[in-house]
Amino acid sequence: MKRSTRRLFVQHGAALAAVALLHAPQAAAQTPYPKARPITIVVPHAPGGAVDGVARTLAERLASELGQSVIVENRAGASGMIGAASVARADPDGYTLYFNASIHSINPLLYKSTIKYDAVKDFTAIGMVAQGALIFSVNPQVPARTVQELVSVVKAAPDKFSFVTSGYGSAGHLGVAQFLYETGLSKGGIPIVLYKGTAPAMQDLIGGQVHAMMDPFLSSLPHVKAGKLRALAVTGAERSPLLPDVPTMREAGLKDFEFYSWYGLWAPARLPAPILQTLEAATAKAAQDPALKSKLNGLGFDVAYRNAADFDKFIASEMTKYQAIIEKANIKIE
Repeated sequence: MKRSTRRLFVQHGAALAAVALLHAPQAAAQTPYPKARPITIVVPHAPGGAVDGVARTLAERLASELGQSVIVENRAGASGMIGAASVARADPDGYTLYFNASIHSINPLLYKSTIKYDAVKDFTAIGMVAQGALIFSVNPQVPARTVQELVSVVKAAPDKFSFVTSGYGSAGHLGVAQFLYETGLSKGGIPIVLYKGTAPAMQDLIGGQVHAMMDPFLSSLPHVKAGKLRALAVTGAERSPLLPDVPTMREAGLKDFEFYSWYGLWAPARLPAPILQTLEAATAKAAQDPALKSKLNGLGFDVAYRNAADFDKFIASEMTKYQAIIEKANIKIE
């Protein structure tokens, strides 16, 4: 081949490569969602807890509905705010999603000066998936078999008892704070000890270093069944079929006490409407699946689906309720 011909061939090849590179992003953009790559659901808590358990159950069904792999990635820390902040900064392309519990709507009320994102404006609500009552349990060495007995023994010796939470702002934290306030125990300065995660909190509760806790069924029920914890009550409106002999907090004498941890799916803000519609429809179908319902029921949760618009309204009403609890219980983050 002559040198001039070879030079022409090389130049032509380079031109074709440049054209291909120029059109590559456009071709990728034209790939219908969600076919371009796997979807990642960020769970801002450690593996093994309630949020992680519900998220993985949902991810399995979403993968089937969307025809795409759905990966759960745990980014724990700072009461869930590290993972949440990372999603708030992510591209709103539907490939990075966020799954959390009610703590997502409580954190901005407690960490007003330090939170790095807006829990409402920086996210697109996709749907609420589930909710679950909490088990109010004590170490078996605590001389109380009912809620009222617990109130009596703690009032008699307030310096000998402490409550525990796996995270400030969690449903368990606010539930305990509300309980202490409504029973007058908060006046005795009963501490709520903060642990970095459910596992270490549960370990010390079983070991007797702390004495009482409100926590989801997923992490508490196995220890109750094994006799390592004693369940005094559940926080839902009705008794749980998983613990039919354990009364509700209302039956135990706190007539207005009803508390749940709820779980939902979000994306970054400014998610395109077609992608939101796709994810909303897939989440709705997943929530209707009998297998998902059965699995969640076995973990102590109920399917409680709300579409994107209703989820937004629910979040607003919940934040109002949480703010009232925080104010009357005088909860502050030092």
